[in-house]
Amino acid sequence: MKELTQWCTQFAQGFTPRNQDPSKPVSCWSEPDIHEGLPVDAYVMILRTQGCSWSLASGCTMCGYANDSMRTPIPLEQLQQQLDTAVSSYNKEPVVKIFNSGSFFDEKELPKKLRTKLLLSLKDEAEKIVVESRPEYVTEKTLKECKELIGDTQLEVGIGLETANDTIREYAINKGFTFKDYVNATKRCHEEGCRVKTYLLIKPLFLTEQEAIDDCVASIQQSDEYTDVFSLNPTTIQRNTIVDFLWKRHQYRPPWLWSIIEILQQASKITTKRLQCDIVAGGSVRGAHNCKTCDSRVVKALKAFTISQDVNEFNELSCACIEQWKDQCELEHLTFGSCIDFSRR
Repeated sequence: MKELTQWCTQFAQGFTPRNQDPSKPVSCWSEPDIHEGLPVDAYVMILRTQGCSWSLASGCTMCGYANDSMRTPIPLEQLQQQLDTAVSSYNKEPVVKIFNSGSFFDEKELPKKLRTKLLLSLKDEAEKIVVESRPEYVTEKTLKECKELIGDTQLEVGIGLETANDTIREYAINKGFTFKDYVNATKRCHEEGCRVKTYLLIKPLFLTEQEAIDDCVASIQQSDEYTDVFSLNPTTIQRNTIVDFLWKRHQYRPPWLWSIIEILQQASKITTKRLQCDIVAGGSVRGAHNCKTCDSRVVKALKAFTISQDVNEFNELSCACIEQWKDQCELEHLTFGSCIDFSRR
């Protein structure tokens, strides 16, 4: 067993979930989104399940989904109560995003009976339904079943590729699948008339700031032909993770916001696919950040870009800390480790 996998497994085995109500979803809300090139409202539901199968077995170095999972099987009737609660707040938003802290197609997390009922309850109003899954659950049989249930409603499957580099995915993220697995899953999706959303991680463990920029841009280029949209996700310090463990010891810093802008500017020249960037905890020390002075302005510009897809959103941005970011990109490879984050507060 590889050392990193063993370490993640020890974290998973030693994790004790907090007391949670298995009959209630984690959260539900409405948010702005883009569908068919137009701004729309999207309804988001996060269901509480036993958790991602990979997380239960070993897990990824940065993933905090276990914090919202039960870690044990949930009775069917309580899962049904969650679905009823989530659907009761649905206000006919054209886009519905269904998250369950793991794989929507994993029947150990979400039994087929409930998956069927949920899709049927949404298909008449939703124009697009977005779900997430690891590649091993994206089968021809499952995709056909889901498409038959929702008819003309669009189905978009999000896959957490994180990076196109197999070495980084294995030795820095511990993702548990290969780029070939991802490619095969995307081909099955497209063959069944489903869209693909590819999640890419900005700054996995053990990468310098410049390496993180280069890796994300290269991953966009290498996976461009297999996806319909990219979702770029800067690493956030989630509790009870390997990333959290190292961050507390000043051995990891989340990416600079300037790095995200650099990635988007380069990516806009090499792909015509939509580039989304969801910055969780942006501007805080546990999320992507610059300095206290410019964080809010830069996060606002990044949110605006996700809607407009216009790199001109970044034209008016400036701050003295950009020179510190440039210095780190140029010199960090000489430090044999992560640069100390002097702005931590």
